[in-house]
Amino acid sequence: MSASPVIASAPDRSGRAWGHATASAFAGGLLLGVLTNLFQGWLPGTWNQIANSGAVWSVAAFVAGALPARQVGLPAAAVAGLFAESGLVVGYYAYAEVARDGMGSLFAPLVWLGMAFIAGPLFGVAGFGWRGNSPRRRVIGLAALAGVFGTEAIHYAWVLHYVSEAWACLAVLVLVPLLMGRTHRERALTLLTAIPFSLLAYLVFYKLILTTLLG
Repeated sequence: MSASPVIASAPDRSGRAWGHATASAFAGGLLLGVLTNLFQGWLPGTWNQIANSGAVWSVAAFVAGALPARQVGLPAAAVAGLFAESGLVVGYYAYAEVARDGMGSLFAPLVWLGMAFIAGPLFGVAGFGWRGNSPRRRVIGLAALAGVFGTEAIHYAWVLHYVSEAWACLAVLVLVPLLMGRTHRERALTLLTAIPFSLLAYLVFYKLILTTLLG
């Protein structure tokens, strides 16, 4: 991804632009869903958890919202994020059904599809904000992306005790602002914002939502 400023232009809200953005996002999500399933089998030991982690999947929605930011408006970016996340879930479980031993109960796919309807638009909007010209929106959008890796780091370290994977996610939390921020101030603010985002997302997602759904 490029961190260069976006030249302001009027977004194209035509059906053709929306269709292209959403179709591309869904196709990319399908492909990545299959790949994450494959990488679970290819990566050694506990590293296979990284392949289909919520943080890695959120990147797809972020990219889906960021890439068409010059051509479409905010609503289309949110929908593109939704289609990317939904495609990931469909691709992942479709491959499990066809090429592996089956997806098993429909409960897990439905849970993750429900999550996609929440995380997809959120990270699509985050990607859109990062590509815009508002400093505040760029910081918040980028902090959301960095923060989701911080959330994974907490989960790996405190719950699963996967130390190497926790450090890897923590490194991503730091690298995202450093590499994708446009100014030193923006990088610092993004990092400072990402830390509380990480803690809040961990409490809401792991302690509230998943505990309620999965017990």
